[in-house]
Amino acid sequence: MAFNTSLYVRIGEAKELPGKDLISGSSDPYCLIKLDNEVVARTATVWRTLDPFWGEEYQFHLPGGFHNLSIYIYDEDTMSEDDLIGKVSIDKEMLQGDPRGFEKWMKLVKVDRDTEVQGEVHLEATLVEESGRKRVRLKVVEARDLAVKDKTGSSDPFVRLSFGGKNYETKTIKKTRYPRWEETFDLEVTSYLGEDFLELTMWDWDRMSNDDFMGRATLSLAELLPGQTVSDWVRLKPLLADGIDEDSPDLGSLRVKARYSEQRILPSQYYQPLVNLMVDSVQGKQFVGPTPLSILEEVMVLDRQEIAITLVKIFLGQGMMLPFLDAVIQQELKYTSDVNTLFRGNSLATKSFDQFMKVVGMPYLHETLKPVVDQIYEEKKMVELDPQKMDRLKRKVSVKKQSDSQLLESSTATITNYLASIVNCILMSVDRCPPVMRMAFRQLRQRVQERIDERFPNNSNEEWQYLCMSGFFFLRFFAPAVLSPKLFFLRDQHPNKHTGRTLTLLAKALQTIGNMGLQTGKEPWMEALNPLIMDSVTRIKDFLDRLLDINDDEVPSQEAQKRSVFQQNLTIKEGFLKKKRGENISVVTPFTFKRRYFWLSYDNISFAKLPEDEVRNTIQTNSICVVEVVDEGAFHLDNMIQITYRDSNDVLNTLYIQAQDVNDRHQWLSSIRKTCVSNPDMLRTFHPGAFRTGRWTCCLGTARAVDVGCSKAHCAATLGDWRDPLDPDVEAQVIYSQLLLGKDTLKEKYSTESTTAGTEAVTKRAKEAAGENSTGKNSDEKEGDAPKTNGTTHSDAEVRPHQTCKKTMSYHDSRMAATGLLLDVIGDIEKAHAAFEKRAKEKDKVPRLRQIQL
Repeated sequence: MAFNTSLYVRIGEAKELPGKDLISGSSDPYCLIKLDNEVVARTATVWRTLDPFWGEEYQFHLPGGFHNLSIYIYDEDTMSEDDLIGKVSIDKEMLQGDPRGFEKWMKLVKVDRDTEVQGEVHLEATLVEESGRKRVRLKVVEARDLAVKDKTGSSDPFVRLSFGGKNYETKTIKKTRYPRWEETFDLEVTSYLGEDFLELTMWDWDRMSNDDFMGRATLSLAELLPGQTVSDWVRLKPLLADGIDEDSPDLGSLRVKARYSEQRILPSQYYQPLVNLMVDSVQGKQFVGPTPLSILEEVMVLDRQEIAITLVKIFLGQGMMLPFLDAVIQQELKYTSDVNTLFRGNSLATKSFDQFMKVVGMPYLHETLKPVVDQIYEEKKMVELDPQKMDRLKRKVSVKKQSDSQLLESSTATITNYLASIVNCILMSVDRCPPVMRMAFRQLRQRVQERIDERFPNNSNEEWQYLCMSGFFFLRFFAPAVLSPKLFFLRDQHPNKHTGRTLTLLAKALQTIGNMGLQTGKEPWMEALNPLIMDSVTRIKDFLDRLLDINDDEVPSQEAQKRSVFQQNLTIKEGFLKKKRGENISVVTPFTFKRRYFWLSYDNISFAKLPEDEVRNTIQTNSICVVEVVDEGAFHLDNMIQITYRDSNDVLNTLYIQAQDVNDRHQWLSSIRKTCVSNPDMLRTFHPGAFRTGRWTCCLGTARAVDVGCSKAHCAATLGDWRDPLDPDVEAQVIYSQLLLGKDTLKEKYSTESTTAGTEAVTKRAKEAAGENSTGKNSDEKEGDAPKTNGTTHSDAEVRPHQTCKKTMSYHDSRMAATGLLLDVIGDIEKAHAAFEKRAKEKDKVPRLRQIQL
């Protein structure tokens, strides 16, 4: 039985940070995100501010055993080591407290060496009874993933034990974070076993100073049975729980939004009725009023974006993307009273269309915008159009001698050239736009036109037919991609502050074009771009008309849509990395690693000397067994990744590569992992170090075999993005979880409207008895006919509310039918989860070394 564990994190903003730059009194803050002490992401640096805003979102797929999320704020320094400002720490228990997630301000705390612990220790405990006396035979086997305490990038760990008033100590294993002791201690039990706790502390031995604390664990041995051996990995915890010391300086606050989900994934057949209900909602086969899909939107309590992503994936998997978008768009149009607010909110329709464009149109976006974005990054020009910010730009040596008018003139010319290039690239992209995307826009404009003609028959303004499309195409697709290229995978790195300002100005201009030039006076200093903007508006209208000029036979079939969205031969990621040369490397030199260009697809990972080389070395992704981070101490280099794979002779080999920085490393790590996550021969352990001079640098072992390592494999998170393959069962489980959270609301609505429908039925029968025509009767039915349900005649007593599915229903009948069916499906899946949970508990009745929180 599979589990799906995910974590959504949004780094919002910080306030009242301390100034770390002595001259300016300000800071240049950025955040590092750690999951269980592994750095998984880095935000952009916000320059010269104590109140930075990031607004960066991350979706992580987590392995089993996740415990803690930590966010560290640093001040970036160009000429020296970055300054650590503080951190916030969020335990798994806090994340599990509310399945809806939370968003709040959290105080930054000082980073203390006694709270920066990590790793696990492997213990074996046996309860021995001899001559009426009891003792616990405790074996300290090994430890893994311990914290670095020495400048060499390693540690010298040993363990201290305390039990029953007596102390014990292991030997010290030097220069390793993966020590192996294999030492046994006999602990005398002098009282009831459940009353005494085993205190374990891990220390780093130092010759010239006090030993460094590395972690602790307090264990209960109460579950031990005579003669039985319990073997367990125990997580090390800080000496003191993270908290706010009243005497510590105020380090400011960080606004964090987080949501944690850990769900059991059932076999497909349990979700099929729910998927069928969603499909029936857009096909119009069973519901003529409210549908399960529209009711889902009413009871949503989670982030609309997550639900939208999930629904898009479900309907992509069914090959029914266009009917789904049509259904949610019509649902929104029903409640639109002002034509000027069409699709400007964050409804299920707008979020779903956004996600559809990202999934289907991302390759098109890259092909259209990437050349210009790359040019902007490489040229690094300094521009400014706002006179109030001109002084900041003039501090730079390269522009000091220019007057304000000269700076404004050169900036206007630069922005105009970039904007013209972007607009031209978009105008020439009609044929590259995916047919299903063009068909979706044609369908969108048709539905909006029908609604406008119905609600506003005298409306003579024709701008709406372009605004409804440009709002999605420019305001939600092209402009955000220009503003934040990294979030749309156009670039691997965040822009520097000058490039970031250029992109911001261009995004503003694109937004004005997307609004058909209706908001050109919002920022007067942007007026210099108005001639180009207004000219572009006219050309964009022609572009949108040509975009919709597509024949129905050009749209791919349902099966073709499924295949085309996630092509197996699509290049997922590419770029330069450094690759280790040869196998036996005892000394690391500048020539140990050579620069190579890498390509990754779902089928293979390949590399060559240059991007244009056609002859490449290739590793099939289905032969990969391990993808992990390498310890810095292995080659005295950071941002290293190892890929262990089986060659054509079934021999295990390891490829060592070095990424540019921590973000680049984790993007490659996540992308490669996703291609091989289902491989049947994945190894459970690995060596985080390298085999050099006859031993492993991590655990000091001398056996070269790589199939038995000293650390647990696949313990790092992966980043979720648009390239993730479809997993129908996971997506269906997300929808089920959402409906389960809204189950009480569903029941309340169902009960209320069932009562309302019952009252109407009594009134109807009374009128019929009085010889009156009942309201709402289908014109095809004769007076006195009993209600028909799926072609069968029933008495009122025989018809359950959610079974009433006439060919023509009242609003209440349709809502009750949809709600009742949803409740039935939710109940069935809920019972299946309970059965699998009970079965799992029966299989997992194994004694454990339980940690105690003192």
